[in-house]
Amino acid sequence: MKAISANVTKGLTQKSRCVCADNSGAKIVEIIGVFGFKGNKRMFPKAGIASMVNVVVKKGKPEIRKKVERAVVVRVKKEYRRANGLRVKFEDNAVVLVDEKGVPKGSEIKGVIAKEVGERFPKIAGISSAVI
Repeated sequence: MKAISANVTKGLTQKSRCVCADNSGAKIVEIIGVFGFKGNKRMFPKAGIASMVNVVVKKGKPEIRKKVERAVVVRVKKEYRRANGLRVKFEDNAVVLVDEKGVPKGSEIKGVIAKEVGERFPKIAGISSAVI
């Protein structure tokens, strides 16, 4: 995976619930792990924008519910700072379900995604409606 240009503030932890912003069938997901997280003992894994996370589907179509999936965080409520000094925050926490290589499972994404996601996962930026 490619690194993103800024040191992003991590706004989501384990047990955080997020909206699934694609049309894969999931509606609400819960973060259960973060790929590549290295922390101290008894520390919850933290995820920020463009992080790949392990999620379990809480609400959605019956065939996808209670399944463990991979996802990429595309929007966070927590304000983060970009390398050029601009501060960005969104009105919800949202993820997009992906496979092991970072290719999205859905065919379209509802709402906007952050520029950092487009740098790290170009396939997600390709199917999104807007990149901010």
